[in-house]
Amino acid sequence: MVDQGCAIIATSDSPLDSACARRCGLGIPERYNDMKRRDEKLIPFLKSRRTIQIEKRGYTPGGHPVLAGIFGIIGLLCVIYCIGVGVTGFGTYFFLIWGAIGACCLALAMILRSGRAMKAIPVWIKGIFCALFCIGVFLFGAVEARIFSQYNAQAPPGADFLIILGAQWKDTGPSEVLRRRLDKAIGYLEQNPGTRAIVTGGQGGNESIPEAVGMREYLMQAGIEEERILGEDSSERTYQNLVFSARLLNPEEDSVVIVTNNFHVFRAVSIAKKQGYRNVEGLAAGTPLGSEPNNLLREFMGVVKDFFVGNL
Repeated sequence: MVDQGCAIIATSDSPLDSACARRCGLGIPERYNDMKRRDEKLIPFLKSRRTIQIEKRGYTPGGHPVLAGIFGIIGLLCVIYCIGVGVTGFGTYFFLIWGAIGACCLALAMILRSGRAMKAIPVWIKGIFCALFCIGVFLFGAVEARIFSQYNAQAPPGADFLIILGAQWKDTGPSEVLRRRLDKAIGYLEQNPGTRAIVTGGQGGNESIPEAVGMREYLMQAGIEEERILGEDSSERTYQNLVFSARLLNPEEDSVVIVTNNFHVFRAVSIAKKQGYRNVEGLAAGTPLGSEPNNLLREFMGVVKDFFVGNL
């Protein structure tokens, strides 16, 4: 016969009630055993919730999501610009550098977003990278400021010589960049009939004729007298354009105006002054729409290169 008190307690789930049930010869309710085993395996509520939130964010604490987003957007824009320039077929293969920059920015964004990756990188490497990045940004800004200082250069009238720097000559005629230079020069020559022109530029591997030859024909078709046009067709870069053109005039006495695109004026005039041109000014022609970023980045590298080789 079972004690009535124990019979009542045997239906309870508390440890005290279970002990009483065992004393009275009753089996421990199966539901209690299941709950006990389950309680031993459960993760505390707050810990479980925190783990779920970390998995939902997709990164380990320690990353920089804001910086990752900024570099991700920059990288995406660079890739899109690279594709756009490539589709339009404008310029040289230099535009591929935008794809490389975009890929680097996207990779950096992934590293910045990953707290695990950021923790794995030694502090001294992070410090060197940040220092180089800041120096690069400062240098780029300083050079571009000098480039923009001559971006809208307007030469005074009455120059003795007008040097027109060459650019790519296609089978169909001058490239858009060169056409703008020639048209700007024609306007100046028409307003200053006493000024003589020097067309300068050799023949590249992708050109059917020397640039100077095509430029001369273009000026003559526009009404500029042939006797007013001098030329040199051996140069391959800006430095040579100005060195070889100096043989056709007196750089120490003649007043000279250099015609080139706006992004190129600063470097061209700086090289000319370094080569002994005493009275030289720049005349800025326009730039095709959409090509400014590509041209400004390329010109930045050109300025840095000419500075280190002693041309500036």
